[in-house]
Amino acid sequence: MKNILLSFLLLPALLLAQSSSNELIRVKDLIPDIVLDLKYNTTDNFTHQKLYTTNECYLLLDAVKRLKTVQDSLKKITSFNGQSFPQGLAIKIWDGYRPRAVQYLMWDIYPDPSFVADPNNGSNHNRGGAVDLTLVDRATGKELKMPTGFDDFTDAANHNFDRLMPEVKANRAFLLNMMVNVGGFDKYDAEWWHYSIPGAATYPLLDFQMK
Repeated sequence: MKNILLSFLLLPALLLAQSSSNELIRVKDLIPDIVLDLKYNTTDNFTHQKLYTTNECYLLLDAVKRLKTVQDSLKKITSFNGQSFPQGLAIKIWDGYRPRAVQYLMWDIYPDPSFVADPNNGSNHNRGGAVDLTLVDRATGKELKMPTGFDDFTDAANHNFDRLMPEVKANRAFLLNMMVNVGGFDKYDAEWWHYSIPGAATYPLLDFQMK
């Protein structure tokens, strides 16, 4: 029993030691308590089609390490802006690494580069360096109120959109602070939920098929 427990505790360290900077790793292997709701594994996305065959999320090692820093910090936050979270907060991921083949399908449906990257150039999602996410109450799983849902292509999705309820603005700003100042991610102005690791565009485009 002790050997099994020791192996479980050492797994994240072993993964860090064995993974190269360009390699995709399964997020749950390093952050077991992260919440996954991959929208492209459902029809709850702008295509209204199920584009993935799994709810497993993969990202570059650098992205996962940064997310782990944010997740560990969120666990300790039990109150914020008049809201109480007895067990802290947690990240919910809506999308991570995205096969390039899926990017072509998205572009065919909605060829607007403000919201869907041209697959000829590729997206940071296709490199494993971008993540779409929100925050949830760790105890209940309930999402914090944000300006829009996922894949909203209106002005309200923009970080600079100001016509919002104070609670929603505070939640968006809190997520931004956690991701940028704690995790060291870069924001994307047009989408409050989208963050990338610094230098994400320098990583190679991938077409690894998730299973």
